[in-house]
Amino acid sequence: MKLKIRISTCPNDTFMFEAMLHGRIDTEGLEFETEPADIERLNEGLLQGDEADISKMSYAVLPDIRRRYRVLPSGSALGRGNGPLLVSAKALSKKEMTGLCVAVPGKYTTASLLLRKFFPGIGCTRECLFSDVADAVLKGETEAGVLIHEGRFTYEEKGLNLVADLGREWETSCGLPLPLGGIVVSRRLPEDVQRKAGRVLRRSIEYALEHPSVSYDFVKRYAQEMDDDVIDRHIGLFVNHYSLDLGEEGRQAVQTLLSERMKADAFADVFVG
Repeated sequence: MKLKIRISTCPNDTFMFEAMLHGRIDTEGLEFETEPADIERLNEGLLQGDEADISKMSYAVLPDIRRRYRVLPSGSALGRGNGPLLVSAKALSKKEMTGLCVAVPGKYTTASLLLRKFFPGIGCTRECLFSDVADAVLKGETEAGVLIHEGRFTYEEKGLNLVADLGREWETSCGLPLPLGGIVVSRRLPEDVQRKAGRVLRRSIEYALEHPSVSYDFVKRYAQEMDDDVIDRHIGLFVNHYSLDLGEEGRQAVQTLLSERMKADAFADVFVG
């Protein structure tokens, strides 16, 4: 059975999926075709009805797609100390953000959701490709910007100033790890295939962690930031024990993040397994 997969170009996704996409593990009879894309393109595709069998998504869009997709237990970008960073070209305090324009890596990203949650007084947002956010701030197109992916590791050398760590704001508010993105599987697929996909993905992640150099060429092909050290730091931060299995704490974090848009009973069957 061949499944259409949509993953992001960021190193943690290409690292985790490489083994299953290239037949390095037992896929239990499943075959895959994929075309990595920017996370916001993936979000938009899911919202507009792109019927991918498996896809990466920002957790912020889960309320809108939950009737068509369920969350796999493996593959999430979720943890502590890994949140989006709000930066500016000149040093600004949190209070000085009121009324300012902020570049964001897409309207539907969890980064945008967190910005609205913790900085409701900002003036406007400007949507950019995640890799263009820093340049938008440096060129003065916006007063500030929210960095995700590799950008969080390179902003200081570009001369940008940290206004707030949105992940730290989240952890301070609730004490839970921050759910950024997850992997969803289509409800059109039989239950046994959904579970099989979850097992295969976990096996792929375990293989990647045990043989980290094997995925190097695939990861490097799509990474926006080509510095090897940055790629390694990115994978080290975003691929963790929650990536193997959300667990009860991970599920609680997702429910807390989305509590304003999803009722408690809506989570009853949103997670596979």
